[in-house]
Amino acid sequence: MAASSAAVGSRPHRGVLLTVTCLGQFMVLLDNTIVGAALPDMRHRLHTGLTGLQWIVDAYVLLVAMLLLSGGVFADRFGRKRVFLTGVAVFTGASALCALAPSLGWLIAGRALQGIGAAALSPASLALLAAAHPAPQDRVKAIGLWAGLSGIGLAAGPVAGGVLTDAFGWPAIFLVNVPIGVALLLAGLRGLDESRNPGAPAIDVPGTVLSVLAVGALTYGLIEGGARGWTSPPILGAFAAGAVLLAAFLAVEACREAPMLPLRLFRERLFTVSNTAMVVVGFALMGSSFFFSQFFVYVQGSSLLAAGVRTLPLSLAMVVVSPHAGRLAARYGFRPVVTAGLVLAGLGLVALGAVHADTGYGNVWWRLALAGTGFALTMSPLTGAAIQSAAPQEGGLASGISGTTRQIGAVLGVAVLGGVVRARQSAGASFGSGLDTAFTAAGVLTLATAVLTGLWLTRSTPAQNPPAPQRAADPAPAEASTP
Repeated sequence: MAASSAAVGSRPHRGVLLTVTCLGQFMVLLDNTIVGAALPDMRHRLHTGLTGLQWIVDAYVLLVAMLLLSGGVFADRFGRKRVFLTGVAVFTGASALCALAPSLGWLIAGRALQGIGAAALSPASLALLAAAHPAPQDRVKAIGLWAGLSGIGLAAGPVAGGVLTDAFGWPAIFLVNVPIGVALLLAGLRGLDESRNPGAPAIDVPGTVLSVLAVGALTYGLIEGGARGWTSPPILGAFAAGAVLLAAFLAVEACREAPMLPLRLFRERLFTVSNTAMVVVGFALMGSSFFFSQFFVYVQGSSLLAAGVRTLPLSLAMVVVSPHAGRLAARYGFRPVVTAGLVLAGLGLVALGAVHADTGYGNVWWRLALAGTGFALTMSPLTGAAIQSAAPQEGGLASGISGTTRQIGAVLGVAVLGGVVRARQSAGASFGSGLDTAFTAAGVLTLATAVLTGLWLTRSTPAQNPPAPQRAADPAPAEASTP
């Protein structure tokens, strides 16, 4: 994609370019983890329950999941600088709206706008970086720095969220994005040159709209089903609408010359298995992470600051281990690394299901670290497996689909595991018991997926890996750290 770009104007100074793109992705990743630390305060100050918190998280993830592929195409077609800065502006304005939201509804609307901004900004930042580094080795190094530096936002989120929320309340976690966004806009306007790909495919508007509506209807049914009743007309209608919209999406994609999701890719077993596993990774990681701060606050009685710090082992483990996962997969093959990662992650989650109110933190942190290590070992290799199964010229598309499937899993994880907790509470169990069931369920599903990858994820060798230009165009390594 980037290799065929036509640059407009002089090449931007690479130091400025790297700083701007890293800071943009840092802001997106920070937002992924900082919100989790503030959920208990949101619940208290907004007078909402578990359903409201689910929508606060899923409104953002849903839009990112469904618009991520289109965001990359928009950047190539209409200009990477233009789409990047538009994404920054939308994300910054939406962050201000979230901070000033007078009610839950306004906050959810702001979170949805944040998702739109992130879906434009994230792929455009990587496309800018790739276009400025046409040499494969330079590009790989630049992408590695982009992934590592921006990934710091993932580890900083829980602590920053705990500090800001404890001192100023939950609106502060969104206000912190405003000065970063303004600085990015000023630096980007002056320091970035425009580039685009004249041969980029047309935007798949019908596919994008249908995918948003289909997954949105399914998410609504899963989140609201526990409160409204699973057999109530609105919930049955939501599931029926989701099924019809999904069928329409598949029909449209099968007929279009340039679909956002080429269904033929799923004829390859490696592509299908890797993306199926990625859905489960997103499901288990995001679905369980949604409850970590709530566990420490509501079950163990921690302060918001302490809860943020106590969730840190998971994100730190991911930041430390993620850069090595690709190398391990190149040396030993996708199958053993991914399967081992899923086993570790599943065992960590099952172990978290045995944690109770009186469990000391010394017996908790290693369970979080174990899960984080396992998830870090899975995501980059799974993306690599998806890329290897596609044609070389479709490496960027395959990696984008891999990131999208993970985000879809995240949407469903928050919805389904929240429903598990709500169902346990409806049956008379405590909130802590509901969390134990949710963590255990996520762990068992992850372990079952390890069996799938162990049997069906084709082994690869370094010589079989795709050429460096295709790997470098993949936005997934940095996003692999995103819960």
